[in-house]
Amino acid sequence: MLTREAVGRARVVAEIRAAAPLMADLAAPVPARGPWLTAALNVLPTGPLARVRPCAVVVARHAGDRPDAAALLALRRRGATTAVTLLGAEPGPLPEGRPPARLLARDPEAATALADGLVDLLDGLRGPWTLRLSGLPLGDPTLAALGAVMLDSQFATSRSRRLVDELDTVADVRRTTDPAELERALPAVLAGVPDHQRLFVRTAARLHAAIGQLELAVVAGPSPDRPAAVLLTLLDRGPAGVDRWPWWGSSDVGGLRRELASPSVTLTASAGLVRLGRRSGVSRGTAAG
Repeated sequence: MLTREAVGRARVVAEIRAAAPLMADLAAPVPARGPWLTAALNVLPTGPLARVRPCAVVVARHAGDRPDAAALLALRRRGATTAVTLLGAEPGPLPEGRPPARLLARDPEAATALADGLVDLLDGLRGPWTLRLSGLPLGDPTLAALGAVMLDSQFATSRSRRLVDELDTVADVRRTTDPAELERALPAVLAGVPDHQRLFVRTAARLHAAIGQLELAVVAGPSPDRPAAVLLTLLDRGPAGVDRWPWWGSSDVGGLRRELASPSVTLTASAGLVRLGRRSGVSRGTAAG
């Protein structure tokens, strides 16, 4: 198998497009697909002094083949340290309740090759680094392969609280997928979003509305520009129907609650002067995950 690295916005966009069939074959969730990742790229700072670089590690069986595995990443410089995270994990709120992220791998062989590629990427970084791969499903084969070579890495399992839409039980609700309706309601939606996340929510909402993957729910309030409740729901349309995933909302009349949902896994690791990669003498073995 062949592994390549792509760094920079244009090259990562090309890799996201090339990985679209793999994302579909693996039924990747909406936050691990092209539109969401593209929105994350669009809000990254640009220019020669930008301290965030998008990066892709891609595995294919032969040169020119479509990817069999891919990790879409963000590399952030914080002083002398590079923080490596999954692309799309930080610029705005993720929908909760199920693992939103993916390390894409078609089979165990591709997952092992992807893990090797990630280790090579870390080995090639200058200075200290931290790695945090969060929001991944239990049993992820690439994480297992990483744990086998990065023996100082740590795994943590957590459960988020999914947003439950019960607005129809408390009020009359207007639901629409019309991008124009979303545009009119965006100021009210964004009013409840933390300042540093508003740009991403605006960008991602507009993009998913344009492709029919976003529903807006509104409960009328005291005035047209002050609804009593708003809710954005991601729509994943597949052979089995539409999978609805409430993403972001607020309500003055109830109808939105949270409950414990599926667990997800996070892998963390770090290195300073002594690297954790294979070239620094890490012994191979099996790490508990």
